[in-house]
Amino acid sequence: MTIKVAVIEDDRPTSHQLAGWIHAARPEIVIEQWYDRDSAEAALQRERYAVVVLDIELGRERHAGVAIINTLNKLQQGTPVLVVSAMPAAIYRSIMKALDAWDYLQKTAFDEAEFIETFLDILRSTRAGAAAPASAAPAREAPQLDPLRQRSATWRGQRINLPLTAQRILAVLMERQGQVVSYEDLYDVVKSGRNRDNVRKHVATIRDAFREIDPAFDGIENVPMRGFRWVG
Repeated sequence: MTIKVAVIEDDRPTSHQLAGWIHAARPEIVIEQWYDRDSAEAALQRERYAVVVLDIELGRERHAGVAIINTLNKLQQGTPVLVVSAMPAAIYRSIMKALDAWDYLQKTAFDEAEFIETFLDILRSTRAGAAAPASAAPAREAPQLDPLRQRSATWRGQRINLPLTAQRILAVLMERQGQVVSYEDLYDVVKSGRNRDNVRKHVATIRDAFREIDPAFDGIENVPMRGFRWVG
């Protein structure tokens, strides 16, 4: 099945950069780029995308992205939206959460690795949700953590190479298995850089460490605009 992604961004260099990152990570994805509200909304009416990457401000329309999200919500397709905007995250993240956007990245505050990690997490989560399992999934083997954080965690008999802060975050997620752990709660175990971008990077480090053992690892779920959940 062909996977289609829409990149809606009026700045062409930025649009090409985002499309290039997606293509480099998943060459098989078909990427369609739109540069204004009218053409984007027309495309959304005729196509069903796996993910929409969206800027808020398009041309002279300061809140065109908000209108596009509303259009998607009216279509009731459940298409996840990753907002990538220069608008201040402190103000617009809560607005996007209220509109059911999946996540919000502020331009200049993230790099290629974080964008791709967020994008692929959205893609994995939505596709997994769309697939109806024939039977209950088997229980996952839980990682073994050293309570004093003096030794590396282990999983499936292998050492997980995690720095101390990442171990602390993993411990909190596991202690509250199945529950959403908010960004604010995770700030308590981050000694410096207490912001969402830094927490995301630590979670990305945890995922990368698990995927060194199992490339299909998906035990940490990104909960849109709220935080993370250990789904073991």
